[in-house]
Amino acid sequence: MKEFLNNELFKIGNFELKLYTLIVFVVFIVVVSVIISLLKRLIYRSNRLSSSEKFSMNKILRYIIILIAFIVGLRILGFDITVLLAGYAAVLVGLGFGLQNIFNDFISGVILLLDGSLKVDDLVEVNERIYIVQEINFRTTTVLGRDENYVILPNSELTKNRVVNWTYSSKTSRFYVDVHVGYEANTSEVMETLKTVAKATPRVLENPEPFVRFESYGESSLGFAVYFYTTEIFRAENIKSDMRVAIFNALKAKGINMPFPQRVVHMKKESVIDVYK
Repeated sequence: MKEFLNNELFKIGNFELKLYTLIVFVVFIVVVSVIISLLKRLIYRSNRLSSSEKFSMNKILRYIIILIAFIVGLRILGFDITVLLAGYAAVLVGLGFGLQNIFNDFISGVILLLDGSLKVDDLVEVNERIYIVQEINFRTTTVLGRDENYVILPNSELTKNRVVNWTYSSKTSRFYVDVHVGYEANTSEVMETLKTVAKATPRVLENPEPFVRFESYGESSLGFAVYFYTTEIFRAENIKSDMRVAIFNALKAKGINMPFPQRVVHMKKESVIDVYK
């Protein structure tokens, strides 16, 4: 049996692979796979961790185990890691320069998983676009846009650019709708109407309560803003649209004018005569 296990499968230079070594390597890979699977189950069964924390912990431990298993696996096969690293140092340096963006993405992925500033199911704004975070990997992050399209973002884009996390500390966020009316309007009546409409708009929270601000004196109108809170952050633009329609109808019913910009042009008499010459 011992002679059978010591049979040489193939040999390349100084490297030889025996049947015994191959069996040990395969068993090692199976054991590592089982450990990764068991750890995932244990992590996701925990009631103390949130879903995002479970995801991050599982990813980090998985990659650590794979890295250690890769090194141990090479040792099992008979490779000398120190000799390999010394022999291919120049190649590794060249690869480092050529793949620096990819390495940057990997480091950014580690940062995102460890610091917890970005988690799965978070609603984020990147480059003026709104996304829901679906999955955070070591090199890329998968997000879902409002057009129901999946976008793969390099992790470095999320660490070096300005990112607004709408759900960082709460699932409730505040939004507003601009409204302009004519100077002849009664400001108290306008503010009361806007507040009533905001309260009646579906998916707007009663607490905190919507409120209205008199924002500005414009060239041809008075500016107001209706502020409201909602948990439907990803669909906030739909709520704004519904509120704008309701505001337009409510102001129209009360005879409150929503003016458009107007300009008065004064022309000299001589200029008019010159035009018709």
